[in-house]
Amino acid sequence: METDKQKILVLCSGNSARSQMAEGFLRHMAGERFEVMSAGTEPAPEIHPMAVAVMKEIGIDISAQSPKDLTRYLGKTFIHYLIIVCSKANDTCPRIWPGLANESNRLYWPIDDPAEASGSDEEKLDAFRSARNELEKKIEAWLDRTAR
Repeated sequence: METDKQKILVLCSGNSARSQMAEGFLRHMAGERFEVMSAGTEPAPEIHPMAVAVMKEIGIDISAQSPKDLTRYLGKTFIHYLIIVCSKANDTCPRIWPGLANESNRLYWPIDDPAEASGSDEEKLDAFRSARNELEKKIEAWLDRTAR
């Protein structure tokens, strides 16, 4: 059965942390409104375990999600909203996404890559929490605007 939900694709380079967390948030907060997918320009082999851990801290389970290559969707899936969460993906993603209804539906939210954090495990977890919290704020604000 074909869904009537608008489709959101969240894109980053590795599709192992930021875009996966954003996908989890969007499904949790607006899964009844949107069909949510994520992908990477250079997908990692698996979701970063710290991304799974910090989302679990707030009651969102992303452990069943997996990194996907952007070619899975590019030119094959009509996307209503494209949300890019890293500068590397923004630099390499097509400026005009095939099928994207409106250029204003291409959103760029650069979030520092928590996977690049150094230090102790706790310091690395703090970087993931920071990225998670920033994504949550951006998504909540965007959902408020799109609900009108």
